[in-house]
Amino acid sequence: MKYIILFAALLITNLSFSQNMSNDKLDTIFKTVSDTIQGENGRWQFVINDIPIICVTDVNHNRMRIISPIIEYSKLDEEMKTNALVANFHTALDVKYAISENLLWSVFIHPLKELTEKQVADAVKQVYLAHVNFGTTYSSTPLVFPGSNKNIEEKDEPKKTTFKTHKA
Repeated sequence: MKYIILFAALLITNLSFSQNMSNDKLDTIFKTVSDTIQGENGRWQFVINDIPIICVTDVNHNRMRIISPIIEYSKLDEEMKTNALVANFHTALDVKYAISENLLWSVFIHPLKELTEKQVADAVKQVYLAHVNFGTTYSSTPLVFPGSNKNIEEKDEPKKTTFKTHKA
């Protein structure tokens, strides 16, 4: 019985702290951090420092993705493919490299409602950094998860960029 009460209390506490991210909030964030933006709620295309980024949401299924096309799959050599997979474990923290429609993408996928405004802004930044660091450090942040990443060129520093910040 104690466990049922504890579980119920945790569930109620968790529900009261849910973020309830919406398309309207995303629209505001994307307009704040981007250089240019097109689209409508649920489907945006925007640019940050000449890098294209797309966000699509599905509010009925509580899902969203922020993605950026990097390179045609046919242009990837085996070392790049291996480095991208290694990076998915060590240096592309909240984003991943993924392949779809013959393109390599940097991708952030998450339940929509549970996101905070700060997490969305950070996700955009990580998608951007994974894109610009592809082929060198393959990193989405300066943080590297411990472990072996010998395949990735360690001589290069992750690229840094100035981002417009969104005040939550």
